[in-house]
Amino acid sequence: MSFKDLQLNKPILRAVAEAGYDNPTLVQEKTIPVVLEGNDVIVSAQTGTGKTAAFALPILQKLFDNQDAPKKGKKIKALIVSPTRELAVQINENFKTYSTYTNLRTTVVFGGTSIEPQIDVLNKGVDILIATPGRLLDLHKQDIINLDYVETLVLDEADLMLDMGFIDDVKKIERLCTREKQILLFSATIPFKVEQLANTILTSPERIEVAANSSTSKNINQVLYYVPKKNKIELCLHLLRNTIKGSILIFRRTKFGVDKLEQTLIKNGYKVESIHGDKSQHLRQEALNKFKNGYVNILIATDVAARGIDINELDAVINFDLPNVPETYVHRIGRTARAGKSGTSYSFCSADEKAYVQAIQQLIQLQLDVINEHPYPLDPKAKPEIHKSKKTGSKHKKGRKSEGSKKKKKRWY
Repeated sequence: MSFKDLQLNKPILRAVAEAGYDNPTLVQEKTIPVVLEGNDVIVSAQTGTGKTAAFALPILQKLFDNQDAPKKGKKIKALIVSPTRELAVQINENFKTYSTYTNLRTTVVFGGTSIEPQIDVLNKGVDILIATPGRLLDLHKQDIINLDYVETLVLDEADLMLDMGFIDDVKKIERLCTREKQILLFSATIPFKVEQLANTILTSPERIEVAANSSTSKNINQVLYYVPKKNKIELCLHLLRNTIKGSILIFRRTKFGVDKLEQTLIKNGYKVESIHGDKSQHLRQEALNKFKNGYVNILIATDVAARGIDINELDAVINFDLPNVPETYVHRIGRTARAGKSGTSYSFCSADEKAYVQAIQQLIQLQLDVINEHPYPLDPKAKPEIHKSKKTGSKHKKGRKSEGSKKKKKRWY
């Protein structure tokens, strides 16, 4: 099937062709016709399946066919709500690419950056708004944004949005839009809380599922190293010196862990950047650009900061800390081996992460290849480390009794 078969108009087809896309992906093939018909949709698809275009192209097509006369001023007709700034910025870039040969205007608003320039653009009028929930509600409260004309509402990465605690914001945003709108809900997985949300706000939606949640690319070589927690950094340096080359994305569970590993790698002469939630939007974008443009070849990130980031030509993913949610593993390693290329994922497992490995293997229905030949093997009998507090606490023993109270006393009862 080609994009022409999806009944898209010439300006959009031209922009898609110039962006280098010949044929739609499976999620685009299934979703675009349903959206053009005006139905509500729930789409379950992993990152990297081309889902942004699955909603961007039909939205542009519908708006192109019903454009207002310029003198009326542009109203927000399509609203895309996204959980993270990076994802919002990326969706905006995609919309701009696909709408090159139309007069449709798109903008993106998100927190963590100055509100004034965003207000200026909104005041000039836009057709399509991409936003993170917090900033969107801020601007609505200030009467800068009017959602009375929204025809299509897209909730992207709904599972992450709910994990991040945005459920009330999402419901509020939905209520602020018109009743007659079409809602498109995209989620990598459809856990119970996403199902509940869908039942509350969607009207007899069509369900589209692209590949099982557990699907991992056949082109990814997945290897596992059992290693004591205290030796993970040494193992990482050992592999970077001897085994892993090219552009590398390293995942750590915490912001503190990201910073610590970044400092160690820089001290050892590696070119590294990092992204996590405590960094300003400007710094995160800068780090991402340096990585994408090859100024640095290692990017260290937390899961939330990296969700939805589109990085092509990634040679390896290192799971420095294993995720406790097995679906997160699928997301992480799905960053490599895209578009038919191959890649490798390296996972470091300490004694207290063994249960995570079992859950991951169960989900992906695959046994990970264990590499035993390395300088820091984990003793098979090693027990999970229990972190004891170094604080000595009070010098007085708990429950100490005075000599007097220790003597047997007659009770009155």
